[in-house]
Amino acid sequence: MTAPEESLDLARVAGQAAADKLAEEVIGLDVSELVVITDVFLVCSGDSERQVSAIVDGVEEALLTQRRRKPLRREGERDARWVLLDYGDIVVHVQHAEDRAFYALERLWRDAPVLDLGIDEGRPE
Repeated sequence: MTAPEESLDLARVAGQAAADKLAEEVIGLDVSELVVITDVFLVCSGDSERQVSAIVDGVEEALLTQRRRKPLRREGERDARWVLLDYGDIVVHVQHAEDRAFYALERLWRDAPVLDLGIDEGRPE
């Protein structure tokens, strides 16, 4: 069993929005078989706190305007080192590149299948 199509759709929209803000290594992980709280973890990173904030803003704007979804919870905005946006179906982790290397969520969740998000990295804003 894989994540529901609605969750995959949200992950694709969020992933493209992150890529449009020049997020690095945008990865979707299907955690639907591993945890009960969500279907997809979207993980991406930025090189500075300012870029992390811009990525977060881009993801929030895209999901609000394109899918009429607001995050249920938002954590980590003050420091902008690791911001978590919880949409229920998906959880978006936007990390500073240094923190991403340190915490290595992809290694922690290595049993989760990586999703093809179909991101167009050459697309202008």
